[in-house]
Amino acid sequence: MPTLDQTHDPSLRSWVESANEPSCDFPIQNLPFGVFQRKDAKEQPRIGVAIGDCVLDVAGCIEAGLLDGIDAESACVLSASPLNQFMAKGRRTWSTVRHALNALLQVGNTRLCDDAQRRKQLLVPMHDVECLLPAQIGDYTDFYASIHHARNVGSMFRPDNPLLPNYKNLPVGYHGRASSIVPSGALIRRPMGQTKADDADLPTFGPCRLLDYELELGFFVGPGNVLGQRIPMNEARDQIFGMCILNDWSARDIQKWEYQPLGPFNAKNFATTISPWVVTMDALEPNMAGPAAMPETVFAAARRVIRDGKFLIGLGGEHGITSALVRAVMTRHKKLSVLQIDAHADLRHEYQQTPYSHASVMRRVLDLGSTIALVGVRSYSTEEHRFMKRSRIVPITARDCFMSADWLDRVLDRLGGKVYVTIDVDGFDTA
Repeated sequence: MPTLDQTHDPSLRSWVESANEPSCDFPIQNLPFGVFQRKDAKEQPRIGVAIGDCVLDVAGCIEAGLLDGIDAESACVLSASPLNQFMAKGRRTWSTVRHALNALLQVGNTRLCDDAQRRKQLLVPMHDVECLLPAQIGDYTDFYASIHHARNVGSMFRPDNPLLPNYKNLPVGYHGRASSIVPSGALIRRPMGQTKADDADLPTFGPCRLLDYELELGFFVGPGNVLGQRIPMNEARDQIFGMCILNDWSARDIQKWEYQPLGPFNAKNFATTISPWVVTMDALEPNMAGPAAMPETVFAAARRVIRDGKFLIGLGGEHGITSALVRAVMTRHKKLSVLQIDAHADLRHEYQQTPYSHASVMRRVLDLGSTIALVGVRSYSTEEHRFMKRSRIVPITARDCFMSADWLDRVLDRLGGKVYVTIDVDGFDTA
């Protein structure tokens, strides 16, 4: 559940009038952090927050003693730049500073509002500043942003198999080049590289002709961890300082030729553009939502059904539950749970299949201590029979099933306990 406080109150107003406009990106409820310097001014970069159409000089507010409740160590890191030291302080410090800034900028707080000279010094119009990178970035990892992103990119290089099976089981990412991350507005030079046409024998060198952009979300890690030390999942939220908009430039024609087998290289690391303003996780709390519901994986479903003591019919082949025979079976046996899986695979290669193939599912079910009744029309080789015998797989031919209307009852009685029943639907439909 989101953790809301008075800084999220939608009725709050700021004495910075532009922050109260309905179309404003930087109202008082937001207060994103960044690093800036005044144009044509000989000064060091400073930490600031965006409010309305202005930038509030946070370092200057610290020096003027305008932020209440800030300890000396936090004041010190806010007086420096970039944001790294402040981000390393952790969530409690981030929240304390946010509350202090929110209070200073609210309508009714006159400490800065009524001091015209100091206000002119500390509240700088956005058009008078140059925004810099908000942090010194030592490393960054590029992940697929969503299943739609993964499918779209995958379809460029693998039209027949865009979404690889690992996507649904782990975060798919690679390390990018931190030195080519630049703030929004920086000039990007079109990259040069090798490309190879499908009908060409050799590649050619030249400028990229398929320059692409990717609208993504970047997030900044705060405290971090000791090398080799894990961060528990329930503590991950405390590690993320905030987020920014990210454009990961991509030379698609160069990428297509160079990315195998080690992954993206020059086609993906020549430029990455980020917004100079980091919206904190605290500011995003009102918009927090749970993760999108993922379809239950085959293994999870098998584990659930076995745990609950139910029987499971796995439907192999492309016809699935449309098979008249299977529909009849399901009508007769209400206690059976149905699980749709991919077409069956050769049992001799059970370890080489995708995680969602028949063989891999059966392998996992066997690991869970269950017995498999393999029902199908096709004949099995001697090698397959040996594998089944030592693996608690009982083959049942389609002929056996057609001989009696109560064939499934007899199978279950024969095997007893918790059984995984898999039907070769294609076999039945062609019998």
